[in-house]
Amino acid sequence: MQKLPQEFLSRMENMLGEEYGLFLDSYDKNKIQGLRINTLKSDGRAAFDEFELRPIPWCDSGYYFNADDRPGKSVLHEGGVFYIQEPSAMAVVESMNVRSGDKVLDLCAAPGGKSSQIACKLKGSGLLVSNEIIPSRAKILSKIIERMGVRNCVVLNQSPDTLSDRFSSVFDKILVDAPCSGEGMFRKNPLAIDEWSLANVENCKLRQLDILNQAVKMLKADGVIVYSTCTFSKQENEEVIDEFLQNNEEFEVVENEFKFCQGYALDNSNFNAQLIKSNRIFPHKFDGEGHFFVILKRSGEASQNVKYSLQTVKADPKAVKEYKTWQNENLNTQFDANLSFGQTLYCMPNGTPRLDGLKVERAGLQLGEYKKNRFEPSHALAMALREREVKRVLSLTRQDAEKYLSGQTLDVGGIKGWALVTYNGVSLGWCKCDGAYAKNHYPKGLRKL
Repeated sequence: MQKLPQEFLSRMENMLGEEYGLFLDSYDKNKIQGLRINTLKSDGRAAFDEFELRPIPWCDSGYYFNADDRPGKSVLHEGGVFYIQEPSAMAVVESMNVRSGDKVLDLCAAPGGKSSQIACKLKGSGLLVSNEIIPSRAKILSKIIERMGVRNCVVLNQSPDTLSDRFSSVFDKILVDAPCSGEGMFRKNPLAIDEWSLANVENCKLRQLDILNQAVKMLKADGVIVYSTCTFSKQENEEVIDEFLQNNEEFEVVENEFKFCQGYALDNSNFNAQLIKSNRIFPHKFDGEGHFFVILKRSGEASQNVKYSLQTVKADPKAVKEYKTWQNENLNTQFDANLSFGQTLYCMPNGTPRLDGLKVERAGLQLGEYKKNRFEPSHALAMALREREVKRVLSLTRQDAEKYLSGQTLDVGGIKGWALVTYNGVSLGWCKCDGAYAKNHYPKGLRKL
């Protein structure tokens, strides 16, 4: 067993009682491995052919896999067919009841697992704003959104208070996957043990409350906030929500359809009785790591005519003209090039709030760049496309797909022009063909050498 902090163990023994021994035994077991099928790009059938998968009960697109399979090394992973995600974490977005057309904010979004899961629920409609305050993590988040082929996501690098000043009453649903002490990840990530302290737990609580208070300002009158952590601490979970409910009487706790452990931290306390509906996932009771989440519904009539400033359409006319020419020659579908940053064109999602003055990592679907009076498509556009949406497809075997991902030149058998490179029907990137060979446009920074 890993050496765990004594203060942590004493608290868990008090919380779990006679179950404490079973909880300790879970640390002698291997961590649980999970992946979630990306329904924006694939139905996942190829993944079932390559790996031995078992369904995760609380997520229709989630599956356990065997560690020896190493799916993260596969071509399917590079194509965004699935996202490797901790199984317990999948329960959070499932509880949000996201519907096509919703405006959703993922306020603490990196590395991107829950954002990409929300995107699958939106099915390309509505708006997803994924925010991360740490710049390096925001870049990782943006790359995940790209790999998963998400078309309607704006990625921001801002503090919650900056966003709340701008996005008043915009969102139908908000996810606050709050930074926490990480107790639920001790088995998965031993480094979290070294960083743990009682002082850090208390600091996390204060930060979590502040983030929630900012989230409230951005929620519509009838909206939902889902608050989650990967910690067992009642200070960061029930105490945070209890204080939130005291200060926000228009909210009520909604019960999750899939009921996880309830009431474990409520004995001998004066917490709001609604907290019995909150959800705890313990590793000795479920095949997953530690997690907590609660669904908070704002009462009140449905929001009518919520007014906020929309992003002004602003795109370089020359760049748009070249893009439209390229689009007509190469695509069977259309994307509106309605925003440009420098020489980069974007298809910004409908209903995007005003972005000027904000740190924008990705303003929707990146279409490509206007270079020397010509348009060159982006890797993000390739990852968002299906075979039926392009005029030319270069379909590869696994062996050739691995060559493509390493940057090698391929024989294209008579294809001329831009072609979407695919494996098992899933897009991997672009190549430009001359009838005999293909110039490989897979990004150099992603190549598997």
